[in-house]
Amino acid sequence: MSKNWTRTRWFWGAVGIVGLGLGVALGLDLRFRGLMWQAFYQVTGEEHPLAQLIALPRWASQVFRAQPNTDRFTPIQLTGTQPFGINVFLEQEVEPAKREQSLQMIQAAGFEWLRQEFPWEDIEIHAKGDFTDRRNDRNLDGVIDQADAVSAWDKYDHIVSLVEAYDLQLLVRLSNPPDWVHADPAIGDKAPPDNLQDYLDYVRAVAERYQGRIHYYQVWNEPNIYPEWGNQAPDPVAYTAMLCQAYDLLKQIDPSNVVMSGPLAPTNALGGVDLNDFVFLQRMFDNGAGECFDILSMQGYGLNSGATDRRMRPQHVNFARNVYIRDLMVRNGFAHKPIWMSEAAWNPVPEPSVNPNIDGRYNYGQVTEEQAARYMVTAYERMQREWNWTGVMFYWYFKRPADYEVNQSWYYFRMVEPDFTPLPIYAAMQDYIHTLTPTLYQGTHQADHWAIHYPVAPVTRSLTGAQFGEATQTTEATFTLEGTAFTVRVQGQPTLKLGDRVLTGNVQPQSDDWQLIKVTLGGYTQRHEITLVGEQPFALDAVTVFDHTLRNVSIVAGAVMLAFLALVGWRLRRPRR
Repeated sequence: MSKNWTRTRWFWGAVGIVGLGLGVALGLDLRFRGLMWQAFYQVTGEEHPLAQLIALPRWASQVFRAQPNTDRFTPIQLTGTQPFGINVFLEQEVEPAKREQSLQMIQAAGFEWLRQEFPWEDIEIHAKGDFTDRRNDRNLDGVIDQADAVSAWDKYDHIVSLVEAYDLQLLVRLSNPPDWVHADPAIGDKAPPDNLQDYLDYVRAVAERYQGRIHYYQVWNEPNIYPEWGNQAPDPVAYTAMLCQAYDLLKQIDPSNVVMSGPLAPTNALGGVDLNDFVFLQRMFDNGAGECFDILSMQGYGLNSGATDRRMRPQHVNFARNVYIRDLMVRNGFAHKPIWMSEAAWNPVPEPSVNPNIDGRYNYGQVTEEQAARYMVTAYERMQREWNWTGVMFYWYFKRPADYEVNQSWYYFRMVEPDFTPLPIYAAMQDYIHTLTPTLYQGTHQADHWAIHYPVAPVTRSLTGAQFGEATQTTEATFTLEGTAFTVRVQGQPTLKLGDRVLTGNVQPQSDDWQLIKVTLGGYTQRHEITLVGEQPFALDAVTVFDHTLRNVSIVAGAVMLAFLALVGWRLRRPRR
């Protein structure tokens, strides 16, 4: 046997031993959730090692495909509000005290936004123009008659007053029609009305009654799927007509009203009673919908993978699906408009051994109570860090008044039980919100962003040249950012400080006396607290944060590699003695 053959055997034997050792090390790491498990989880959203290994090639293959363009440096309105919202069903609580208890717990958890439906069928109940509720024997005389009649508005007046009393914000969903709007009941009880004017009159009735008290309205719900569009094929053209006419009406009643489109449900279906959300939205844009909303709404369900799932495939439904929706908005010229997520959650539906009678058990995926809580916190964190074009995300949902839907899979999204017993998701969100430092991450943020603190109440002024016509006038503003550089767009002469150190930046004059001041903070991302102070009032329009860490690391790594190659080349060219 030759020496070369012996060396080859030893070489491949060593390779095999090293490979086996690395395989064992990787297996142990994945088994005990070590560094590699953490790295894999951060890109796949999967927790089981086998699922991670299956998902990794799908994630890695994205390098060969064009990725969505989110245009995060375009100025966007309505993204700076406190982002924590929750869906409620206050109209279903018979006892007013329970409505108030709900708001007490929601406020205590730190949520600021409520998404509450004002069901058409519960307001204009019996006939057009009839806002009297005659459905219940209230005086218990055995007969339902005029003596039992009450105003259908009473309940909603109470809800609005409670929301105001607890200093919360209300997004009202306008949907769910009464039976009398359909000549043919076979069309489905949630189908749009036979006569669109009936819907517009209901919208007018709500908006005029609460003018100056409610400013955020959502037009319909999930128009691209059954049953929200009834027993018929979804119709983006018809929905666009509904949206545009409702938008014009709401703006006519009060120009300060903010109109949100109905959220599109994530689905890959291309026919029947469901239509793919990407296709539906593009057809909406093709028919002029882009001018008929202030906020585009989507859903944010994670289904079977966590919020860190970065597999971007159109047919893969995960929490990051709205990134594709943002890409469609950019492509259609509406990058300046935001996305809010009307519903987001993971479903801890129980196993059959706990409840064998659940209908559609796995329709929304299945996680544990602990995962549902952890994933939701991560979802809010990812949204704030990476998606500056989003505003509020509404958790689905707070509670139901009773457990009569315990055999429906969607029931298990609840945050508290019907008797107000909190589930793990409640404590997790409460802890997260109350310990969070509002921070500006990479992207452009308007001066009204909740992470920008003004010691004295600022003044909003209409100013020529401001990105959206208005800017914030103040003498001091403080914000925490995470990045390597930032710019402030100001009118005036504020001093920029990092702690006690005065910062100097590159000043770029712009039109109408505005200037852009750019400051470089370091080579890799860090958290910094920045203060703007002026001896005289100044106007702040926007703050843009940059994170050049990857670029800077790449430059350093490239320089090191070139130096290494130069050294190797020199060594090879060096004459041997």
